[in-house]
Amino acid sequence: MARKTARPLALRACLEKAARIDRMPGIRRRWFSMEPKVLQRKFCGCLVGLAIGDALGAPFEGRWWVSGSEVHAAARRRSVLRYTDDTHMALGVAESLVACGGFDGRHMAETFVRNFEREPWRGYGPGPPRIFRRIKLGAPWDRAAEDIYPGGSFGNGAAMRAAPVGLFYYRDPDRLREVAHLSARITHAHPLGKEGAALQAYAVAVAAVCGPSGSPADVLNELKAFAVHQVYRAKLEQVQDLLRSGDKSEVAARLGNGVEAFESVPTAVCCALRHPESFEDAVVEAASLGGDADTIASMTGAISGAWLGIEAIPGEWVEKLENRDYVEYLAHRLFEAACG
Repeated sequence: MARKTARPLALRACLEKAARIDRMPGIRRRWFSMEPKVLQRKFCGCLVGLAIGDALGAPFEGRWWVSGSEVHAAARRRSVLRYTDDTHMALGVAESLVACGGFDGRHMAETFVRNFEREPWRGYGPGPPRIFRRIKLGAPWDRAAEDIYPGGSFGNGAAMRAAPVGLFYYRDPDRLREVAHLSARITHAHPLGKEGAALQAYAVAVAAVCGPSGSPADVLNELKAFAVHQVYRAKLEQVQDLLRSGDKSEVAARLGNGVEAFESVPTAVCCALRHPESFEDAVVEAASLGGDADTIASMTGAISGAWLGIEAIPGEWVEKLENRDYVEYLAHRLFEAACG
């Protein structure tokens, strides 16, 4: 008898869900109606784009802004586009989400520790290794960072790795925010550090379902509604003006290009939205801004890659990307875990 009633009940649930989806506003509806193959290419574009942006920006970290031609020339000279700790930690986030089928703080922290010990030369700053040592010695995963940075760090180290959270929880903004905050807490416990991670993750999520048929204004409106802290809201209002400006020097001058999350996440959003039809132009602009160029270009690449998909990334860059096969494999695994 149970078998006979199961199908009608399941069918009724499906019809009710479909009716709810039909009543949703445009972007919300897209979260549930994306063509799977298209979405899979966007997952891949996001992670590959993140790694390529990271690699393109790395030679210009700490510099004053440079020309786009210098970024192109540096990429041509290199036989391998080698990424930094930005991508290394983002891959760790994706690995943990896939392995656990969602967020597990202890597992993610231990994944960071294990990956760091395997490749400590990726360019990690002084803070994370100290946090990792405390975690390895038994400190709680969600308290170790506060022992190193009382009050928490508001750097962009949590935002730079948040893209996989945005992909995995792209249909659930509330859970996305919660997990972005929790995953940030492993190393960046300050409210502005956690908010930066959530905003970057949500930018990836909205880009994945909105682009390229949507408009940059759609994404920006979603982000402004999602942001909580005034400093981010004010920066996003500046982005609105900068979308109409052709001068990239204004981007760094008005939004910032430093290591603080509120000085880099809005900048990455701006670079991606200023070039909605070209991944290349978006990440080259981000890398050319100097300052924390690798992280800003990495976050820009994640958003633009999610917006346009893997096919929009120049093939010569993809071919040169270090560990490209693994990055693509992990993107497919993340897609299966999120959507399967």
